Amino acid sequence: MKITKIILGSLLITSFLTSCNNNNDKADGYGNFEATETTISAESNGKLIQFTVEEGQTLKEGAVVGLIDTIQLSLKKEQLVAAKNGISAKSRNVLSQINVLKAQLNTAEISKNRIENLLKSNAGTQKQLDDINGQIDVIKQQIKSVETQNAPIINEIKSINAQIKQLEDQIQKSIITNPVNGTVLVKYAEPNEITSFGRPLYKIADLNIMELRVYVSETQLASIKIGQNVTVKIDAGDTMKDYNGTITWVASEAEFTPKIIQTKEERVNMVYAVKINVKNDGSLKIGMPAEMWISTNKN
Repeated sequence: MKITKIILGSLLITSFLTSCNNNNDKADGYGNFEATETTISAESNGKLIQFTVEEGQTLKEGAVVGLIDTIQLSLKKEQLVAAKNGISAKSRNVLSQINVLKAQLNTAEISKNRIENLLKSNAGTQKQLDDINGQIDVIKQQIKSVETQNAPIINEIKSINAQIKQLEDQIQKSIITNPVNGTVLVKYAEPNEITSFGRPLYKIADLNIMELRVYVSETQLASIKIGQNVTVKIDAGDTMKDYNGTITWVASEAEFTPKIIQTKEERVNMVYAVKINVKNDGSLKIGMPAEMWISTNKN
């Protein structure tokens, strides 16, 4: 009887320990590391005369990494500038005519005032006033006519200025400038190749902070909130390596468990996606699997 009690007690203890291990050995979420990848494309057409990007290279925002040939654009700009100068010369001639006519108008108006004063003192005639008024009307009509001739010239200059600005923008975009801090993941082009607008040149991502996307069940949502610190674990040989992570996003809608996360039987369950930011020490890679542990006491 005593032996039987000892055996039963041992079985209960073993069963309890096994149950505890089964619960504690299971992570709260499983997923893979991601990073925001940006594909940098050409914004101009031409020969890639300089391109210094290499895969694995770390680039700073604003760094100049390449140059597309701008000779044709520069030549077009020179042509437009020359055309603008020629048209501006015509405009200056027209403006000088207007200035001469305005000077004549000013003289005529002075004469009109003098004649009006003479009329008041009966020293002038109505014919003199009518003649000067007619002369003033003629000069005003001449000014309007010349201004009408100058309007198309002004519009043409405005059009050329717009074309010059477009070329300057294209020349500026021929200078390939890296837009974000990060590491080059893939290189799509080589120097001396002919590129075109929209053609991908390289792909870059900031790998300093990796984003782990895991999936949790609805029952786990109560223990998860944005800004919460969690433990992230990855395989490191025969052990697990720990990282500190911070939850930055929790999905508002459920989805079916992704195939890469769970078994076929478990994929029918509805889960919620959670994103966790983890500082990268150089070991974390895009696509690497990892686990999320809400309680740091789980081993």
